[in-house]
Amino acid sequence: MGGIIFLAVIIVLVLWVLASCIRIVPQAYAIVVERLGAYKETWNTGIHFKTPFIDRVARRVNLKEQVVDFPPQPVITKDNVTMQIDTVVFFQITDPKLFAYGVENPIMAIENLSATTLRNIIGDMELDETLTSREVINTKMRASLDVATDPWGIKVNRVELKNIIPPAAIQEAMEKQMKAERERREAILIAEGEKKSTILVAEGKKESAILDAEAEKQAAILRAEAQKERMIKEAEGQAEAVMKVQKANAEGIRMIREAGADQAVLTLKSLEAFAKAADGKSTKIIIPSEIQGIAGLASSLKEIVTEEKKEDVQ
Repeated sequence: MGGIIFLAVIIVLVLWVLASCIRIVPQAYAIVVERLGAYKETWNTGIHFKTPFIDRVARRVNLKEQVVDFPPQPVITKDNVTMQIDTVVFFQITDPKLFAYGVENPIMAIENLSATTLRNIIGDMELDETLTSREVINTKMRASLDVATDPWGIKVNRVELKNIIPPAAIQEAMEKQMKAERERREAILIAEGEKKSTILVAEGKKESAILDAEAEKQAAILRAEAQKERMIKEAEGQAEAVMKVQKANAEGIRMIREAGADQAVLTLKSLEAFAKAADGKSTKIIIPSEIQGIAGLASSLKEIVTEEKKEDVQ
C-alpha cells in the first residue's frame, strides 16, 4: 500500500512538472525565458515548451500601447514664472529583451525623464509662449523621450500636456486681461454697429431724398403735360367755335343770296356784323373799304339833313 501511494505521488509530481513546462502565450504578449540565469529566448504568441529545472520565465511583457498619467511637475519659465504641468505619455514596448534588462523600473524612468525634459523645454520659453505652444512642447518631448527610451525597448508614441497651472496671481492677472480684451472687443463691435447703423440711416435718407426729387420731377412733368393738354383743348375749342361762327355767317350769306337780296340788304348785314364786332373786347378792328365808304355816305347824309333843319328853323 505504501508503494502505491509513493508511486501515485511521483506520477502527480511528474505531471505537474510537465504541465509547468507548457506555456501558452496570448496575443499582444511576450515572455522572456532564461536558462540557468542567462537570457535564452523570447516567446511570442502560441504554445511553447521549456526544459524543467533549467529554463524559467524571467518576465511577462505586455506589447499593447500603454498610457501613463504623471502627476504635476513644477517648472520655471524663461521669465521666472513657476507653474505646475502634468503630462500624459503613450508608449509601447517594442523589444521585450531590452525592456526586461535595460532599466530596473521603466515607468519610473520615463516619469523622471519626462520631468527633466519638460523643465529643459519650458526653461527656454516665456509664460505666454508656454500657454500657446502646447503642440510644440508635445512634439519636442516626444522626440526627446523616444530617443532616450529606445535602449530600453520602449517607443514613445505621443506626449500630451494635460494641464498647465500657472500661479494664482498670474491666473488673476490673465483673467483681468481677458476681461479687458472682451470689453474692448465689445466696445469695438458696438462702435461698428453704430457706424453701420448711421451709414444705413444716411443712405436711407439719401435714397428717400432722391425718390422725393424723382417724384416731384414726375409730378411737375405731369402738371406741365396737363397744362399743355388743357391749353391745346382750349385752343381747339376756340378754333372750333370760330369755325362754327364763320360757317354760320357763310351759311347766312348763302341763304340771303339764294333769297335774291339786293346790295342794300347786304350792306345792312355788313353794318350789323361790324356793330357786333365793335361791341367785342378787341382793341384793333379792321374795317373793310366798302363799309368805310358807306360810313362816309351816312355821315354826308347826316350833315345835309342837319343843315335843312337849321334853314327851316330860321
